[in-house]
This record gives sequence, structure tokens and C-alpha cells, in this order.
Amino acid sequence: MGRLFGTDGVRGVANADLTAELALGLSVAAAHVLAEAGTFAGHRPTAVVGRDPRASGEFLEAAVVAGLASAGVDVLRVGVLPTPAVAYLTGALGADLGVMLSASHNAMPDNGIKFFARGGHKLADELEDRIEQVYEQHRTGEPWDRPTGAGVGRVKEYDEGFDKYVAHLIAVLPNRLDGLRIVLDEAHGAASRVSPEAFTRAGAEVVTIGAEPDGLNINDGCGSTHLGLLKAAVVEHGADLGIAHDGDADRCLAVDAAGEEVDGDQILAVLALAMREAGTLRGDTVVATVMSNLGFKLAMEREGVELVQTAVGDRYVLEAMKEKGYALGGEQSGHVIVLDHATTGDGTLTGLMLAARIAATGRSLADLAGVMERLPQVLVNVRDVDKSRVTTSAELSQAVAEAERELGATGRVLLRPS
Repeated sequence: MGRLFGTDGVRGVANADLTAELALGLSVAAAHVLAEAGTFAGHRPTAVVGRDPRASGEFLEAAVVAGLASAGVDVLRVGVLPTPAVAYLTGALGADLGVMLSASHNAMPDNGIKFFARGGHKLADELEDRIEQVYEQHRTGEPWDRPTGAGVGRVKEYDEGFDKYVAHLIAVLPNRLDGLRIVLDEAHGAASRVSPEAFTRAGAEVVTIGAEPDGLNINDGCGSTHLGLLKAAVVEHGADLGIAHDGDADRCLAVDAAGEEVDGDQILAVLALAMREAGTLRGDTVVATVMSNLGFKLAMEREGVELVQTAVGDRYVLEAMKEKGYALGGEQSGHVIVLDHATTGDGTLTGLMLAARIAATGRSLADLAGVMERLPQVLVNVRDVDKSRVTTSAELSQAVAEAERELGATGRVLLRPS
């Protein structure tokens, strides 16, 4: 069996790769592993479980809840909420783990399972590996201790999660959004209720598109992976900006008043300068991946902000932030982590903070995002090659060096064996 966990949980086609049996078994294994790791520390464990609106999330949620309860874990079902909301509630409610059912920006037939440890933090690789090991032991017939009677977990609906999360978002905003007209594209996803409510409570005039999930239309021609509808809506409604989320709302991309895209690098640049001005950008440092646009790196150098770069993946950004105590990091794709207020990328929070900067300065999004110039960036996938040569081939290294000499200070070549 290959490794089940990828860069962001376990994903696959629901009811084909990701079955109810797999979801149940992984949940039992996660309960046992986290207990062994001391997470449950001698008390009756509790889990927060949420999902995005995919139709398959209904039966997968039932399987996860059954697995956790059968392992003696009390379950708080929060229903359809964004991934960062489940992470926040896991920490805010003192739960021992959180589970989110979502395949993020993937198409509707896919789904996924993300586990959060106590505090709402993603699991380390070693814990994921241990969960897989225990799952495989149970799957092949090794018995596990099953509680009975009063020892089984209880399942409760936690309807307060929606208001608790929205209140958290409003509380961390530096200023209100009064006077701004904002178009929100919710990708028919998990933030379809949360995001419009948060922006409205913060004072913005809100126009909403892509906020009618039916279980089948998530990410379908809308959201952060399809910005065409948002661009048109921003221009049509004369809005100050548009915000686009993906299916589980851990991403945020933006559109300025002219309908031009503002990507994750530009959003990071705007927030980095705002946080430095407020004294909250610890070490005057921002963390991003090696895939960030060179224009972002040059802009940060010019503005006196240090840039720490990591491997591709928001988990690596988060690891670097936690290790050094940095406050801001993210990816070009729109995963932005503000560590003082979230333990993972939070698209709604990112959009609110971006809008707050516009409201506070009176400057347009295009003007603020102009702090960096997006330099041309070409991504080429090369198939059927020996990936190990990326780090071992002298001939390849020489070719890269020659190309970079031709490009000079405003160009670079990045090779990734992915």
C-alpha cells in the first residue's frame, strides 16, 4: 500500500479511492494514535468534525463520526464550515482533535480527510505515518480495544460554531470596512454562509456570487480557480474589489476594481507592509515558497522586509513560521497564514485583512498591490525523465547557471523533482 497521506490529508475520488470503510478506519486509528501520543492526557477525548458541501461529505462524515465514537471519542458536529473554522474551533473549544472533510479546490467527485491535533494544528509527518500503520494493522485483522456501555463516544450538534468563528474573525480585524463594496465568490463551497456574514458584520456592502451550494456544484466554474465570473461581477457592480475562495475557504485570491487579478504573492506583499506598519510583522520577515514570483522577492528587498523561502506547500511555510516565530507567510496560490490569528491558511480572514487595509488607507487595491511587479513566470512540466538528476547532474547544473547568467538579477531558474 502506498502512503495514504499526501501534502494535505488523504484525498481521492469519493466512494472509489476514499470509501466509508477507509474514513471509518482512519478515524479509529487517529483516535488511538493521538491518545498514545498523550493528546488525550487521561480525560475523555473530544473531536470537532466539519465538512464542505460535497454530496459525498454526508456519508463520509457519518463514517468519521462512527469511527471516532466507536473509539470512545465524544464528537461535536459543526456541519458545513471552512477548514480554518474547524481548525479554530478545535483550539477554541479545547478539543483533542479536529477532522475536516474536504478536497479543497478539487472537482466535486473528489473528497478528502484532514486531521488537526489539539490546538488546531496540522499533524506532523510522524503522526500521519503512525496513523497509517495503525490503520493497516486494524484493516488486516489485528483487534483493537472497543469501549462498551458508557465508554462509547457521544455525538452532539454544535450549532454555535458558525457564530463563534465569525465573531473571532471580526474581533481580530484592525478596523472596519465601512464604505467598501465587495464582491465575494464563494465557489459554492464551505464559506458560502460564513464569508458574506463576516464581511457584512464588518461593515462592507456585499455582493455575493457562487454561494448556492447544492452538493454537486462546488468549484464548478467559479471560486479561486476560475476567476472569470468574479472579474465580470466586480466591474458590473462597480465594486472596490472582489474576493475569491476555494471549496474549503483556506485560500483567497482577489480582483481589483478594474477586474485585474491580485494573486497570493501580491496579497502577501500588501499584508506584510500593513503588519510592519502596525508592529506585528515579527522580525520584519515574511515566509513564502520557492515558487513565489521573483517580483515579490525584489519588492520585499526594496521595502526592507526579509524573505524566508521554503519548499512548496503551506505545511512547510507553517513549519518555518512556527520554528522562528514569524507572523506571516503564504503561497502564490492564495494560502495565507496569519499565525497570530489562525493555525492554517484562512481565506476569509485574509480577505478581511486585505479589505481592512484598503479601508484604512483609502488607497485602491491596484495601488496597494502595485508595491510589487509580477514578473513573467513560466511553468513547464517535463515528463518521462530521471528526476534524481535535478540534484546530481553536473551538466544540468551548468545549463541552469548559464541560463541564470543570461537572465541576470531579474530572472531565475527553479527545478523541482515533483
